[in-house]
Amino acid sequence: MASILDREAIVAPRTFNRWLIPAAALAIHLCIGQVYAFSVFKVPMMGHFEVGEVAVGWIFSVAIAMLGLSAAFGGTWVEHSGPRKSMVVAGSFWVAGFLISTVGISTGQLWLVYLGYGVIGGIGLGIGYISPVSTLMKWFPDRPGLATGLAIMGFGGGALIASPLSNALMSFYGGGNEPEQLQDGLVQTFLTLGIVYAVVISLGAIVIRVPHPEWKPTGWDPATAQSKPMQTKGNVAADTAIKTWQFWMLWIVLFCNVTAGIGILENAAPMIQDYFDWITPAAAAGFVGILSLANMAGRFVWSTTSDYIGRKNIYMVYLGVGLAMYLVIALMGGANLVVFVLATMVILSFYGGGFSTVPAYLKDMFGVYQVGAIHGRLLTAWSAAGIAGPLIVNSVLESQADAGRTGADLYTVSLYIMVGLLAVGFIANLLVRPVSKHHHVPAKKVRQKEHTP
Repeated sequence: MASILDREAIVAPRTFNRWLIPAAALAIHLCIGQVYAFSVFKVPMMGHFEVGEVAVGWIFSVAIAMLGLSAAFGGTWVEHSGPRKSMVVAGSFWVAGFLISTVGISTGQLWLVYLGYGVIGGIGLGIGYISPVSTLMKWFPDRPGLATGLAIMGFGGGALIASPLSNALMSFYGGGNEPEQLQDGLVQTFLTLGIVYAVVISLGAIVIRVPHPEWKPTGWDPATAQSKPMQTKGNVAADTAIKTWQFWMLWIVLFCNVTAGIGILENAAPMIQDYFDWITPAAAAGFVGILSLANMAGRFVWSTTSDYIGRKNIYMVYLGVGLAMYLVIALMGGANLVVFVLATMVILSFYGGGFSTVPAYLKDMFGVYQVGAIHGRLLTAWSAAGIAGPLIVNSVLESQADAGRTGADLYTVSLYIMVGLLAVGFIANLLVRPVSKHHHVPAKKVRQKEHTP
């Protein structure tokens, strides 16, 4: 069994169609992207376990924290083992998380859901998120932003499939759409989702390949590709990369961009209702759906754009224009619904674009040699933002409410905090420069890796 999972078994022939690789990567990202739809289980689980919002909400937080940690610690193993083995291991953890959670729900043991979906499933999230990234960039050295955007778009779009699917399954198994009926369908829904995700991820793992050592895109000239001013003329090992100031500047950039996106995501539905008190709950839910589309579209559109204008320039757009959009919301967001919606959509498109562009940015800075492992380490910024973002927004909301403020005034302070964070990220991005040659791995070592399956 091990032989068909190893890198040696998945070296593609020179005639292999590289457009199958984004499809394989999309398979696993659409599945693990379900984590963004976890909120559909919140009310049914609260009723089933007879607990409050915080107790259930921590399941998602644990999963995101484990995503960052497993990506950081597992990145080097992913690079060494290859995409197929990594996808199988990630899928196994992800599906096991659903199965363990199924047992926890059926026996009324909430801690098993923390362990299953949160810890074990979270490990699958981290490994699965980074497993196809470096492979995609090796297949698309001419369009790395496009390639990673196609796959990571699936992570943002996974919720668009999982949310209605999960609701439909709970309704089907529970016999209706009432809260008590939805919670009666939880066990069968988790079991069904686990089986579906096992099949889809397996199909992606079967298709995935690494390029032949002598393959390159038709008409692509590596010498020309390496001539860009903001591109390091060499490769850097993962252990060395984290010792460079460029890595930590990019860590700050990602942290600020993600935290700013979470600033809108965390309370999107109540936020629009506080700004416009005539908005119904159904309309607020539709607004959340629009933001999800913006998040997903940004992952493809902006990362593809970065192939033409450069990674540093696109992050100047993310952070600079994002800062301006936050100011628009703070100063005049409550005056016009269209302005409010458009500004938040732009911010969320930059949130998604930041995720899908950063692997190509890392490739530009550190080369493709161990970019997957470096990407995994950088994703600790996501974990940190996943804790800091909700903490900032919710703490400010509580303090403003305690001070007697209502409506749009509840959010003004947190909006200006996000402006400050984006300014910090903008400055950090301005400071990024190519990595010095003395950090580079000898070219001979890189060639040996490229010619060793």
